[in-house]
Amino acid sequence: MRKVHCAKLNREALGLDFVPPGALGQKIYETISAEAWKQWLDYQTLLINEGRLNLANSEHRALLQTQMETFLFSNQAQQMPEAYISSK
Repeated sequence: MRKVHCAKLNREALGLDFVPPGALGQKIYETISAEAWKQWLDYQTLLINEGRLNLANSEHRALLQTQMETFLFSNQAQQMPEAYISSK
Protein backbone atom coordinates (compact mmCIF):
# COMPACT_ATOMS: atom_id res chain seq x y z
CA MET A 1 0.00 0.00 0.00
CA ARG A 2 1.26 3.44 -0.97
CA LYS A 3 1.82 6.04 1.74
CA VAL A 4 1.98 9.82 1.44
CA HIS A 5 2.69 12.67 3.79
CA CYS A 6 -0.84 14.07 3.84
CA ALA A 7 -1.05 17.84 3.44
CA LYS A 8 -4.47 17.88 5.17
CA LEU A 9 -3.67 15.65 8.15
CA ASN A 10 0.00 16.63 8.39
CA ARG A 11 1.10 13.04 8.91
CA GLU A 12 1.97 9.94 6.95
CA ALA A 13 -1.08 7.94 5.88
CA LEU A 14 -2.28 5.59 3.17
CA GLY A 15 -2.55 7.29 -0.21
CA LEU A 16 -5.31 7.11 -2.77
CA ASP A 17 -5.52 4.13 -5.15
CA PHE A 18 -6.41 6.39 -8.09
CA VAL A 19 -5.67 9.82 -9.51
CA PRO A 20 -8.75 12.03 -9.10
CA PRO A 21 -9.92 13.78 -12.28
CA GLY A 22 -9.36 17.44 -12.93
CA ALA A 23 -6.51 19.89 -12.85
CA LEU A 24 -5.57 19.09 -9.24
CA GLY A 25 -5.85 15.32 -9.61
CA GLN A 26 -2.12 14.56 -9.68
CA LYS A 27 -1.36 16.92 -6.78
CA ILE A 28 -4.13 15.32 -4.71
CA TYR A 29 -2.83 11.84 -5.56
CA GLU A 30 0.68 12.77 -4.44
CA THR A 31 -0.14 14.76 -1.28
CA ILE A 32 -3.56 13.77 0.09
CA SER A 33 -4.34 10.58 2.01
CA ALA A 34 -7.31 8.31 1.44
CA GLU A 35 -8.60 9.34 4.89
CA ALA A 36 -8.49 13.06 4.04
CA TRP A 37 -10.09 12.39 0.63
CA LYS A 38 -12.97 10.60 2.40
CA GLN A 39 -13.36 13.62 4.70
CA TRP A 40 -13.55 15.84 1.62
CA LEU A 41 -16.19 13.63 -0.03
CA ASP A 42 -18.33 13.81 3.12
CA TYR A 43 -17.94 17.60 3.31
CA GLN A 44 -18.62 17.93 -0.43
CA THR A 45 -21.87 15.99 -0.01
CA LEU A 46 -22.88 18.33 2.80
CA LEU A 47 -22.09 21.38 0.63
CA ILE A 48 -24.08 20.01 -2.30
CA ASN A 49 -27.10 19.05 -0.21
CA GLU A 50 -27.25 22.03 2.13
CA GLY A 51 -26.35 24.54 -0.58
CA ARG A 52 -28.69 22.86 -3.06
CA LEU A 53 -25.91 22.92 -5.61
CA ASN A 54 -26.58 21.78 -9.15
CA LEU A 55 -23.51 20.10 -10.64
CA ALA A 56 -24.74 20.92 -14.14
CA ASN A 57 -24.21 24.59 -13.23
CA SER A 58 -20.64 25.72 -13.98
CA GLU A 59 -20.71 28.31 -11.16
CA HIS A 60 -21.63 25.61 -8.65
CA ARG A 61 -18.84 23.35 -9.93
CA ALA A 62 -16.37 26.24 -9.63
CA LEU A 63 -17.54 26.83 -6.05
CA LEU A 64 -16.92 23.16 -5.21
CA GLN A 65 -13.47 23.33 -6.81
CA THR A 66 -12.57 26.33 -4.63
CA GLN A 67 -13.99 24.64 -1.54
CA MET A 68 -12.01 21.46 -2.32
CA GLU A 69 -8.73 23.36 -2.60
CA THR A 70 -9.43 25.21 0.65
CA PHE A 71 -10.49 22.03 2.47
CA LEU A 72 -7.51 19.95 1.36
CA PHE A 73 -4.66 22.45 1.19
CA SER A 74 -5.26 25.23 3.71
CA ASN A 75 -5.32 25.32 7.48
CA GLN A 76 -8.54 27.30 7.57
CA ALA A 77 -11.34 25.89 9.69
CA GLN A 78 -14.21 24.52 7.63
CA GLN A 79 -17.45 26.43 7.93
CA MET A 80 -20.83 24.85 7.61
CA PRO A 81 -23.19 26.27 4.99
CA GLU A 82 -25.57 28.95 6.27
CA ALA A 83 -28.59 26.66 5.96
CA TYR A 84 -26.93 23.79 7.86
CA ILE A 85 -28.74 22.63 11.01
CA SER A 86 -26.93 20.04 13.10
CA SER A 87 -28.90 16.93 14.04
CA LYS A 88 -26.88 16.56 17.27
